[in-house]
Amino acid sequence: MTARGVRVRRIYDQAATDDGIRILVDRIWPRGIRKDAAAIDVWAKDVAPSTELRKWYGHVPEKFGQFEARYREELATPSKRAALDELRTLARGSTLTLVTATRDVDHSQAAVLADLLREAR
Repeated sequence: MTARGVRVRRIYDQAATDDGIRILVDRIWPRGIRKDAAAIDVWAKDVAPSTELRKWYGHVPEKFGQFEARYREELATPSKRAALDELRTLARGSTLTLVTATRDVDHSQAAVLADLLREAR
């Protein structure tokens, strides 16, 4: 796969002209964002972590290593693998911006997904 680039941004940040395809990777729609004003091309909620994993993690940075390992295991399941493959297809020749409502994007599912997509290049 030859992706031009994979980025991670918060949905609350202004969309940039060079974002390429903007993909929301959260299971739950972000608070305070109207769908018609979100500047989102795809809502890929099927690739988001399970509710159980998301609640367990609670965005505690000290748990990120365990969260990443568990999330990668989830992404290997057939339904999640299919959703991840869709992202890989979108990344062929395009810039992807994975968008999340999470405050700490470096310790988020979007960061894990970006790493997986970059590894596939």
